[in-house]
Amino acid sequence: MRTQVAIIGGGPAGLLLSQILDLKGIRSVILERKSREYVLGRIRAGVLEQGLADMLRAAGVGDRMDREGQIHEGTDIAFAGKRHRIDFAGLTGGETVMVYGQTEVTHDLYDARDALGGSIIDEAKNVEINGIDTHTPSVVYEKDGQIHTLHCDFIAGCDGSHGVCRTSIPADIRREYEKVYPFGWLGVLSETPPVSRELIYNHHPEGFALCSMRSNSLSRYYVQVPREEKIDDWGDERFWEMLKRRLPEEISASLVTGPSIEKSIAPLRSFVSEPLSYGRLFLAGDAGHIVPPTGAKGLNLAASDVHYLSDALISYYRTNDEDLLRRYSETALKRVWKATRFSWWMTTLLHHFPENEGFGDRIQQTELEYLFSSKAAQTVLAENYVGLPYEPS
Repeated sequence: MRTQVAIIGGGPAGLLLSQILDLKGIRSVILERKSREYVLGRIRAGVLEQGLADMLRAAGVGDRMDREGQIHEGTDIAFAGKRHRIDFAGLTGGETVMVYGQTEVTHDLYDARDALGGSIIDEAKNVEINGIDTHTPSVVYEKDGQIHTLHCDFIAGCDGSHGVCRTSIPADIRREYEKVYPFGWLGVLSETPPVSRELIYNHHPEGFALCSMRSNSLSRYYVQVPREEKIDDWGDERFWEMLKRRLPEEISASLVTGPSIEKSIAPLRSFVSEPLSYGRLFLAGDAGHIVPPTGAKGLNLAASDVHYLSDALISYYRTNDEDLLRRYSETALKRVWKATRFSWWMTTLLHHFPENEGFGDRIQQTELEYLFSSKAAQTVLAENYVGLPYEPS
C-alpha cells in the first residue's frame, strides 16, 4: 500500500492531522493499534484553547462543539476558604476557552474522516518503522493475522507515550527531560449537575481538588492522592467525603453527589523528548511530551504540534520546499516548553507537597495571595490558560 503521510495513532492528534491534510488534497493513512470502540471510550480532558477550537472549525469539525460545548470566560481558584475569579476574557481582550470533552472531539473527527472516505486501519498490531533516515520510509504492521507494508513519504508519530515512534529516534540523538510528581489525580465522572458554571481549582492543606464538567448534567471531579494509591480503596462515599472536606463551605454545601460512572487515578509528570523529528519521522502530541493536567494543556499541545506539522507538510507538497519540515521540531518545542512551564507552575502553586512543609507552604500561600492582589499576575495566568499564540511558520 502507498500513501503520502503515514499517521501512527488514531487519537485526536492523528485524526486532526489527517483531516487537515485531506482538505488540502494530501493523502494519509492512519494506523491505530486499538479498536475504535476502545479509543472512543477513553475519558480525557475537556478544556480547549481558543486556537484548538478555531482549528476544529477550520477543519470542518466544529459544528457540534459550537452547539454543545460551553464557552468559559474565566475560572475560579479557591484558597483559604474563599473563591477568587480569574477573568480570562477581561484580562486578555476577549479570549476564552471551550469546555468540550476530548472524547467528543474524537467522535467528531472520526465522523469527519468517515465522511471524506479517510483511511483508518484499527487494531493494527506490531507496528515497525523502517527507513526514516531515507527518502523511502515504510511502516510494517499486522492486521487480522496478515503482515502489511505501508510505503510513504513521511511518518507522523501520534501514538502516545508508549508507542513505537519516539523510541525509533536513535538513543544517542534523543534527549529526554522528566519530572515525576509524588501524587496523582483521583478522578470521578458522575451524572450530576456541576457545582459551578465554571471550573474551580482548589488549594487545600490536605491536597488539591478540581471541580470540572463535561455538560450541564455530567460532572468531573478530582482530588489529589498519593502516587501509590489504589483505585479499589476509593469507594464513592469516601471520594465525596474527601472532596467536600477540601472545598470552601459554600461550594461543598451545594455539591450534588451521585454514583460514579467512571473512576481512575492519573499519575502526574512532566516529560519532553527532543528533537521532535528525525529524518522523515515527526512526533506530535504525547509521543513527544507529557504535561500534568493542571494547566489543561495536554490535548492543546497536541493540536499545537498538528498546526505546525500540517503547515510544514502542506508547504512541502505545494512548493517542494522542506524548510518548514526542517524547522518543525525547533518551532513546536518553543511552545511545548512554554506550556510545560505553565503546567509545572500551576501544579506547584495548587498542590500540597508534604516535603515542602514549613518554608515551602508559606511561599505557596504568599504566591496565591500575590496572584489574587495583582492584575498583572492574573493576566499572565489568563493568557497562558487560554493559549499562547502560535509562532509564525
